[in-house]
Amino acid sequence: MNTATLETLQQSRTVERIVEGVATSDGAGVSLTRVLSGKLQHRLDPFLMLDAFGSDDPDDYIAGFPDHPHRGFETITYMLAGRMRHRDSAGHEGLLENGGMQWMIAGRGAIHSEIPQQENGLMEGFQLWLNLPAQNKMTAPWYKDFPSSEIPGYTTGDGVTVRVIAGSSNGVAGAMTREITEPLYLDIHIPAGARFETAIPPSHNAFVYVYRGKVKVGDTQVETRRMGILSNAAEADGVSLAATADARLILVAGKPLNEPIVQYGPFVMNTQEEINQALEDYRNGKLA
Repeated sequence: MNTATLETLQQSRTVERIVEGVATSDGAGVSLTRVLSGKLQHRLDPFLMLDAFGSDDPDDYIAGFPDHPHRGFETITYMLAGRMRHRDSAGHEGLLENGGMQWMIAGRGAIHSEIPQQENGLMEGFQLWLNLPAQNKMTAPWYKDFPSSEIPGYTTGDGVTVRVIAGSSNGVAGAMTREITEPLYLDIHIPAGARFETAIPPSHNAFVYVYRGKVKVGDTQVETRRMGILSNAAEADGVSLAATADARLILVAGKPLNEPIVQYGPFVMNTQEEINQALEDYRNGKLA
């Protein structure tokens, strides 16, 4: 664990809206909850999608995500429990396990698969899609695995434990940083009766997603399996969270790109012409 320098906020953000995810399936039939989808892409720019998955029924996850393409964005997969193997057309391969994270920049194109490496037990985690700026959409694909031991974290005096997947919180730098979108991604465990604060730049869009218990942001309570979209107020310099019972959540924030978003399934570009080119490249085997 790292030593944090706890910051004192002047004013916390509030909850603008509560969102309940939609149950769906993806890949070869993996059951999941789509929390952030197309309708929220502009409000939560630069984030494009958030899927939450969690089940101890192998029928819900065993088929995984066979080969499929991506272009124009980044994927961050954070595994709370379970084992998933990644392979892609750029020659990368890795095993994602309990508490680990994989970061993939699809860039100009990658075809990858994510296949469970277990036949029973709990598989739980999140996949977040982060948009790439127009200038970087056709960059070379990149991939890195971060085992649990390589994700920095800290514990506050109130016993709150924080894992810093990306960005920086209370002086602790995370496993990844990205210059333009400046994502912040925290996994926060708040014990009953404790409070937690962290700074968020006023320029950033932000949300929390509670996956255990419930938390209060100001006077608003965010229940289990709910997203709380945080307000954008120029005078708010961060967020303050409180829990009356043990709670776990992720906090995600990023600097908006304010660019056109044109999505067709696994391709996210800025114009329809670029989407058409992505489809043509995929059909002709030129994506990766």
